[in-house]
Amino acid sequence: MAPHASALNAQLNVAAPESLPDRVSGYMRRKMFARFLREMQPSEADSLLDVGATSDETLEHSNYAVAWYPHKARITTVGLDDASFLERKYPGVAFRVADGRALPFANGSFDLVHSSAVLEHVGGRPDQVRFISELWRVARRGVFLTTPNRWYPIEFHSVLPLVHWLPRAAFWQVLRATGRGELADEAVLNLLGPGDLRRVAAEAGATSAVVQSVALLGWPSNLLLVGRKARSP
Repeated sequence: MAPHASALNAQLNVAAPESLPDRVSGYMRRKMFARFLREMQPSEADSLLDVGATSDETLEHSNYAVAWYPHKARITTVGLDDASFLERKYPGVAFRVADGRALPFANGSFDLVHSSAVLEHVGGRPDQVRFISELWRVARRGVFLTTPNRWYPIEFHSVLPLVHWLPRAAFWQVLRATGRGELADEAVLNLLGPGDLRRVAAEAGATSAVVQSVALLGWPSNLLLVGRKARSP
């Protein structure tokens, strides 16, 4: 996962706190967390690995799975940022510095693995495949992953309309011309559509995972990869 560039906030976007885009992001994350609970049906006994902890301390929805998951003592969260404040803020939570493309855990170490808005920041297709493969490897029961839908009319990181539908070189040119050049790098922002996500998941070996979505104003804005693993007899 790429380190944060200086002009971007800890969420790798340009939205100011309490701005309309930031409020919309919080609203959508509430919707996605509700879907996580509905799809994965976690119990008090289930361990949870959250992949992609950020250093942002100002917004609860920056690390929403840690903030909203009720069983804090069952949460391990990892990321490249120093998010150790989460251990102090939410007693029982364990934080470790780790790259989601090479998780330092054995196969099947956690009942559930969750990752929100990280896949689009890990690099090119091989990195995205490796990332999902690692989430799938360490999950015992299932994986729930979210990423913005490239085909939504607004690009959430740059808060620009439609330009992310252009060929990549043209999109990057617009980002640079509008003062958002730090996003013009595959290692920082590599958006996926539904078909892309299905192909990446298949290459990663997440064969039972399905692509779902949540909508904003009637249009699928965020993609969900929901994968359940067959339980051992």
